[in-house]
Amino acid sequence: MSRRVRRKVARKGKEKVVLPCYPEIEEEVSGSVQNWIVDWTSLPDDTVIQLFSCLNYRDRASLSSTCKTWRVLGISPCLWTSLDLRAHKCNDAMAASLAARCVNLQKLRFRGAESADAILHLQARNLREISGDYCRKITDATLSVIVARHEALESLQLGPDFCERISSDAIKAIAICCPKLKKLRLSGIRDVHADAIIALTKHCQNLTDIGFIDCLNIDEMALGNVLSVRFLSVAGTSNMKWGVVSHLWHKLPNLTGLDVSRTDIGSAAVSRLLSSSQSLKVLCALNCPVLEEDTNFAPRKYKNKLLLARFTEIMKEIAFLLVDITKKGKNVFLDWRNSKNKDKNLDDIMTWIEWILSHTLLRIAESNQQGLDVFWLKQGASLLLNLMQSSQEDVQERAATGLATFVVIDDENASIDCGRAEAVMRDGGICLLLNLAKSWREGLQSEAAKAIANLSVNANVAKAVAEEGGINILAGLARSMNRLVAEEAAGGLWNLSVGEEHKGAIAEAGGVKALVDLIFKWSSGGDGVLERAAGALANLAADDKCSTEVAVAGGVQALVMLARNCKFEGVQEQAARALANLAAHGDSNSNNAAVGQEAGALEALVQLTQSPHEGVRQEAAGALWNLSFDDRNREAIAAAGGVEALVALAQGCSNASPGLQERAAGALWGLSVSEANSIAIGREGGVVPLIALARSEAADVHETAAGALWNLAFNPGNALRIVEEGGVPALVNLCSSSVSKMARFMAALALAYMFDGRMDEFALIGTSSESISKSVSLDGSRRMALKHIEAFVLTFSDQQTFSAAAASSAPAALAQVTEGARIQEAGHLRCRFSLSLWLC
Repeated sequence: MSRRVRRKVARKGKEKVVLPCYPEIEEEVSGSVQNWIVDWTSLPDDTVIQLFSCLNYRDRASLSSTCKTWRVLGISPCLWTSLDLRAHKCNDAMAASLAARCVNLQKLRFRGAESADAILHLQARNLREISGDYCRKITDATLSVIVARHEALESLQLGPDFCERISSDAIKAIAICCPKLKKLRLSGIRDVHADAIIALTKHCQNLTDIGFIDCLNIDEMALGNVLSVRFLSVAGTSNMKWGVVSHLWHKLPNLTGLDVSRTDIGSAAVSRLLSSSQSLKVLCALNCPVLEEDTNFAPRKYKNKLLLARFTEIMKEIAFLLVDITKKGKNVFLDWRNSKNKDKNLDDIMTWIEWILSHTLLRIAESNQQGLDVFWLKQGASLLLNLMQSSQEDVQERAATGLATFVVIDDENASIDCGRAEAVMRDGGICLLLNLAKSWREGLQSEAAKAIANLSVNANVAKAVAEEGGINILAGLARSMNRLVAEEAAGGLWNLSVGEEHKGAIAEAGGVKALVDLIFKWSSGGDGVLERAAGALANLAADDKCSTEVAVAGGVQALVMLARNCKFEGVQEQAARALANLAAHGDSNSNNAAVGQEAGALEALVQLTQSPHEGVRQEAAGALWNLSFDDRNREAIAAAGGVEALVALAQGCSNASPGLQERAAGALWGLSVSEANSIAIGREGGVVPLIALARSEAADVHETAAGALWNLAFNPGNALRIVEEGGVPALVNLCSSSVSKMARFMAALALAYMFDGRMDEFALIGTSSESISKSVSLDGSRRMALKHIEAFVLTFSDQQTFSAAAASSAPAALAQVTEGARIQEAGHLRCRFSLSLWLC
């Protein structure tokens, strides 16, 4: 019976936070070092404000509460010109508490309908920009009230997820209430009617940037009359009449950039727009199948017009805009930002290109389309890395999210494309992501950490992350008060901890303590962070030294708490796996006993074997298997109903995965070491499912099923049950043909003990007719068993040795021959075997 340490590659995840660190300043006074007590409250006001500006909003508010001076400085208008509420559950009460700081608030980012409802309580009448995501539940009424209270609004963006409950009525309200509006980008509106667009044309004279993205229907004719528009995106929009578009939109006098990506636009419409528009400079048509399939289309014949598509060299196309830059590098966006010759028109174009490229690339990555490998390797990965260096925070976030997404080819099995992952690494993406993860902006931290986590599934990338200091960064982020950041950091540590070479570094960086603390911190309402933290601890617990650290940090208590209380199957599975790995080091530390002694641990694991989810049942059975090596645990498991639960599990897993079958049989094997448990397993009907598992095609299942039957065969009543239920042919088959030498050995042991004479006496109990029937049956089975025992033994020894030893009894013969048999896998069983003979 061998302990099994279970490892699992982590799944993709989300946000991370790393706060900047500042070097300590050492002062030398007259050549001697003196210790000074720093009075932080005596710092100049402008220094304190500068320090505050490097902190996230939560930390600013916390520091403001430390003293009266800092309370005054903490509400300085310059610190509260922008606010990102996405990581927080912003309800009316929280918004009201922030109102005093938001008098001069100009930029707001929020997430979800509840936060949208709470915006009014901020009383930020001077808001210029509002950006929201997860807006599916936001209604016309909510949006109308928001814009009515913020008439100074210049930019409104809702997406990229669909705004399913927003209609043209809300767009009309926006137009009427926000006459200063310059930018409007909405995603997933079902119908954008003509009257809504006419209202925008009438009331918003400064509206230059419009995005109706992923919509179902748009009135093309009305949109062709918005004469103020310079930048227009209809990316992903269905049911467009491209004939109308090409005949009307080229007349828009100010149209400079047009995004038709992810639509069914054809070459005729593209050609007409590029050739007829006097103002159009950039047309983005990424991932447009109809256009891409037209082999006769010639994209380079339009002078001074840029076409950004999969079949063009996008970076080179964009570089044509940079006429004042003599040396154009690989990153044209960086070249533009570093240019000394500032051109507002060029700045507007490049800023818009960054935005629409980041949005479209993320959407393409999310779709996980086939046939895009060449594009991602030649252009896509490089574009995302360039966009990560944008000065626009939302562009940086989407680029990082795009990197996290485009490498994943199978969410369920956490499979990534190694070529894409290593392309990111070769182009310097790891350093870029780690730098983003160190930003004070929590949105950037989380998306960068998510990308690092997913890329680290690749062993080469994981090594690069570790070498660049990524483990320390992720361990720091795991301590974040922002749940989304901590969740993604835990995901990164989960994936990195798969590598044996990284486990020690994670422990040294304080990762073990951080992960355990995460479980206690987010014990309710944080299924994602709990699953990732438990998964990382499970991997770390597979290492002997790290398993001790997990226990010292309170990991046993934390994991048992999850196993007992959490209802999410992902958390249950990882918690059980972690407990299984902690219990796998019984020979080197006391974790096995510690898990068993933790209140409710064994009862919780027994209960999890009845879960409807196979992964949970599998890991729970594995944990009980490992725990059964401890004598007290073994009896406590039985007392907690473990025998009945595991027999039921074995009975129900005939069609389950080999992993579950192996653990179910293994747990019964472990419990059956005890004679009382062995009898109970036989009485509960455990013999039949173990015989069925012995017929499995998996060698690992052969070993555990044969081991369990071997232990059961010590009891003559169980031995008789094995014979009566057809167990002899199953064991004979294992003994003669299993690919596992260990399984063959234990099958031979089981057969030997079944026919050592004790079962014959037990079989005589009953009526005379029953005795005759059983006697005949036993004789035939005995001959079959001894024949194959002999064949097995002769495989490893000579006939003379076997014949001499067999004169006494089959078990004794097998014991003597086993001493000379070269079965290394059975080494830890021999002591057990000799002890059994002595007891007999």
